[in-house]
Amino acid sequence: MGEQGRRELPRPPRRVPSWAAENAPEPSGPRTTIEPRRRAAVAAAGGAGGDELPPRFRPRFVLPLVVFVLVLGAAAGWLVRADSLSLDTKDVQEAVGPAVVRVLATTCEGTGQASGVLLPGGLVLTAASAIRSPISVAVLLQDGAVRRATVNGSTSDGVALLSMAGPVDKPTAGVEQEVPDPKAERAVVAYDLGGEQVVVPAGTAEQPRELAGVVDAGALGAPVVDRKGRLIGVFTGDTVAAGKIVPTAALPFARNVTGLFPEPVKTCQSRGPQTPVEPDLAVANTPLAGEVSTALGEYLDALNQHDFTAMQTTYSTRLRSRSSAKVDASKHGTSYAFGAVIDKVAASGAASDADADMMFTVLFSPTSTQANGQTCAQLRIRYHLVREQQRLRIDGAQTLANRSGCDTD
Repeated sequence: MGEQGRRELPRPPRRVPSWAAENAPEPSGPRTTIEPRRRAAVAAAGGAGGDELPPRFRPRFVLPLVVFVLVLGAAAGWLVRADSLSLDTKDVQEAVGPAVVRVLATTCEGTGQASGVLLPGGLVLTAASAIRSPISVAVLLQDGAVRRATVNGSTSDGVALLSMAGPVDKPTAGVEQEVPDPKAERAVVAYDLGGEQVVVPAGTAEQPRELAGVVDAGALGAPVVDRKGRLIGVFTGDTVAAGKIVPTAALPFARNVTGLFPEPVKTCQSRGPQTPVEPDLAVANTPLAGEVSTALGEYLDALNQHDFTAMQTTYSTRLRSRSSAKVDASKHGTSYAFGAVIDKVAASGAASDADADMMFTVLFSPTSTQANGQTCAQLRIRYHLVREQQRLRIDGAQTLANRSGCDTD
């Protein structure tokens, strides 16, 4: 009775398919059971079939993979090469910045302001346009030192070679002896007309960058360097727009090198660069110190421009009565002042007058009044300024120090 109530169907007995049985003959008809794909018998060692491809090998999948690996490798190689040709302006400035100098000169043309690069032995390369018909020349180093310089000559490409006076213990630029890769990036390391050092990418030899509008005339004479800060040329010319890069192969590296021509010296009323002068304040920038800086800056501008009538307007009524534009011209007719620093300012008198100490370097002709054959000097002068017509004017000056030769280190 229990069996009559059973609803399950009886399970069939487990059977192994005849084709799966060991040593069973290959079936001839269709199979009703899913059977695995049989592998071809592997031939015995040394027999036929030993070179057959693995069962999973798919040439159509492997070929794109090979192409991808090749493309990736080529791209990696290109990136490595591109990195070796590019430069970082910060790295370049750290490498060569201390060897880049400012060149200032009094000339018959009044052009004397440029950049330059210091080489071993106290030699300096710069732009010939800045020292044309030189009267006096000075080199300003990055550490603030001021050195006299003589002009050895200039090349037909417009590069001048100077010899700097004093010890030759300053950082110098390394020179790249091989011709740079035309695809390698270059940079110009220069001082602008305001006296700030700048690093400007200059493109490559194949694709040079137009520098007009990017740098000012202070960049003429600046070194052109590679990614390691090594000298590969000098940027020179009469103007930035007409400037060019002279490669190292055409640069003079010795005083008596072939192709170096002496710069003619003329008799003239020389003058220095006409860039406005703004004294640096080494004291707190109080309202009084700001007024002093403005008054002394106007005085130095008039001095450098040799506008001695304008110089008279910076004097007090009392000082003008004791001087004249003609007297100033006889004293300062070849002078050019730079590097002015005001390091002391004090109120004086009930009318908010002031006393101020200012240091600066002045270039002049060795034949000028009281020059004594020198071409430059470092001065420290105390100025007394009085308030007239609501502004400070120079009422007197006392020389505290006069270091002739201007080699400040």
